[in-house]
Amino acid sequence: MQKKSEKIIFTLYLLGFLALALTLALLQPLANTPPLYGNPPDEHARYLIPQFICKYGKIPTGWEEEVRIPAYGFSYALYNVFPYIVQGYLMRFVSLFTESEVVLLYTARLVNVTFGLLMAVVVYLIGKRVFRDDRFRWLFCFAVTYLPEGLFLHTYVNTDSCCMLSTAMMVYALVCVYQDGINLRNSLWMSGGIILCALSYYNAYGYIVSCILLFLLSFLQKRENGGYSYDWKNMLKYGVLIAGVVLAGIGWWFIRSYIVLDGDLLGLATREKMAIQYAVESVNPLTMQTYQSMGYTVLEMFRERYTLSGLFHSFVAAFGSMSIYGSIWLYRAYKAFFVLGTAGSLLYVICYKKRRKISGREWFFHINMLYCIFMPAFLTIYYAYTTDYQNQGRYLLPALLPLMYYMIKGIQKLSELKIKGRTFPRWLVNTGVAICFLILVGGTIDMVYVRALPVYLETGLVLK
Repeated sequence: MQKKSEKIIFTLYLLGFLALALTLALLQPLANTPPLYGNPPDEHARYLIPQFICKYGKIPTGWEEEVRIPAYGFSYALYNVFPYIVQGYLMRFVSLFTESEVVLLYTARLVNVTFGLLMAVVVYLIGKRVFRDDRFRWLFCFAVTYLPEGLFLHTYVNTDSCCMLSTAMMVYALVCVYQDGINLRNSLWMSGGIILCALSYYNAYGYIVSCILLFLLSFLQKRENGGYSYDWKNMLKYGVLIAGVVLAGIGWWFIRSYIVLDGDLLGLATREKMAIQYAVESVNPLTMQTYQSMGYTVLEMFRERYTLSGLFHSFVAAFGSMSIYGSIWLYRAYKAFFVLGTAGSLLYVICYKKRRKISGREWFFHINMLYCIFMPAFLTIYYAYTTDYQNQGRYLLPALLPLMYYMIKGIQKLSELKIKGRTFPRWLVNTGVAICFLILVGGTIDMVYVRALPVYLETGLVLK
């Protein structure tokens, strides 16, 4: 009976995601649609790359005029473009049967919907590993998969969607290594996650560092008579395996970049060069004003325009070109959710520490997870300060998985609190969990069908 209900919930979990994601993927416009601006951020500029691949059957170098962003002068083809390659060649195959521009756009978008669906499955696997209580396990799965902004990323052409899948794969590998130690299966999960991350989005590279550090630590063994030893033999065995798989997966791209971009492995120097050469004055690196160039401090930047509330709101839900927002109650509910989760997490650490000493290995694992939360936040603020002011919470989404893990753990801890020796009655805990589900799922449904859908129907344009 329990297995049957598990399958039913799992099926509904995936079908719900598909229903919401497909609604957005099939109805949101591509080109700018003033005054409503229902189009996803930068999709028209990103879509140039799979279109180029579809048309010519080759990957652009980034210098081609067809893939340059007119005002900014550079191209997204300079960055890691693995998702665009998948989209472009799949579009090329579909173009054998139809010349419909709408069908080709849908083909590209559905690649990211598929990435999102695969991520939902990996999140489910993580939940089974880290939560014994089914209520909180499913709460974790829905919290990650149904965050409105996270779901939105899987519905238009970008590299973020593949990046989010890669973070799920790496977190799953990290949890498995922490619980079981290193083995062939965990090595392959880790390798796959690192490959997809390296070929998709720089902001998530912190996960790669965490994988390396936790991998190295997993071979440190405590002796029975005290002291530590290091298993160099197995470290080299699995290290060579992971390095070989990862290099085979990503080496071709960085070798290509080195050749076509004159040694610029990451494309950042070439972007600067192209922007100087082709960008309009307001966004040209030589003349563009940034908070750093104007002499502001980071704190002054926050006081001027870069608000934490703006980051929070667009982290939770901001569709279109940051033009479609949810109800104020959605954001208030998420604020309460994060406050409770944070309070519960701190309480968990205090109570856990009282019960027994936390091992160095446990501390190291959690420090790594916290690093994966704070690194995207640091990079988001750094780029806003030094390069291009963007108060966009979607840049923080690589932190989503470990963040939601700690939030749900915290809420679970609060539900187990004892007041005068008594725990909360089960019905009260179930009611609280149901309210959380209502926020997580109901808020996303409202965001898609009540807030976004009318805007899409009013614009009436998928392609311009």
